[in-house]
Amino acid sequence: MTGSEVKKLFYMENKKDIFGRLKDGLLKTRRNLTERIEGVFGGRIDTPVLEEIEEMLITSDLGVKASKEIIGIIERTDPANLRETLKVEIFKILKKGEAPLLINGHKPAVIMVVGVNGTGKTTTIGKLAKRFKDEGKEVLLVAGDTFRAAAIEQLSIWGDRVGARVVKHKSDADPGAVVFDAIQSAKAKGVDIVIVDTAGRLHTKVYLVEELKKVKRVMDKELPGAPHEVLLVIDASTGQNAIEQARIFYEAIGVTGIVLTKLDGTAKGGIIIAIIKELEIPVKMIGIGEKIDDLRDFNAEEFTEALFT
Repeated sequence: MTGSEVKKLFYMENKKDIFGRLKDGLLKTRRNLTERIEGVFGGRIDTPVLEEIEEMLITSDLGVKASKEIIGIIERTDPANLRETLKVEIFKILKKGEAPLLINGHKPAVIMVVGVNGTGKTTTIGKLAKRFKDEGKEVLLVAGDTFRAAAIEQLSIWGDRVGARVVKHKSDADPGAVVFDAIQSAKAKGVDIVIVDTAGRLHTKVYLVEELKKVKRVMDKELPGAPHEVLLVIDASTGQNAIEQARIFYEAIGVTGIVLTKLDGTAKGGIIIAIIKELEIPVKMIGIGEKIDDLRDFNAEEFTEALFT
């Protein structure tokens, strides 16, 4: 076997392993969505069946808009093609939400990470940093959540773990000052990627959202065009509450993409469809497990296959 054949085999096996973990991670969502629908379908598509399927779609957190659109297509479908039709329509929605990280062409590229406490925000930052380090990039982490000493410590641990320098001030310091120092340092030292942690803002607290706006202004002033990505980390298990979180953050600071975490522990993975359909915000990455490489680029085709396989 040649070297290129070995590399190809390794790539295929690795891809198979990744898909297997995605499939395992979506087990609860698959049971809640596709398997339930197939369970009520008796070879006919009539009003009672359509109503039951619509209720299942909505209770699986696809949202009213996506659910009604899918039902409108199903009712014109040959009953023999129900499963394939459902699969195709879900894929079409998901495909519209597929987008890469917008970091190419920027040095440093600045990624601002926001979200409420408990979503896995700091862990996401650590996993992102590991990914970029593995690609040979110089990464700088910024402890912009100065309201919690534990958040600064957690980010420092991730920095040590992945080999990334961390810019931090004392607890209760001005987040804008931390970001200012970080960007100045990144420009001076030729850093490739700057990832900024922010406080776990309660999205209903106006003054805290205003603080995020201030941090964002500091970035743009010190590095025009920054941040190049504003990633909102959402816990998939929050279901429909995720829609409201995303809407408020998007309107406040212009979220450029969603990172949907904890898909492996919930039956509410259908929320990804609602976010894309109702808010038209791209889903950049998904978290499918606790391993450091379980933060994956969102791929609509793989996600759909994992839901229906």
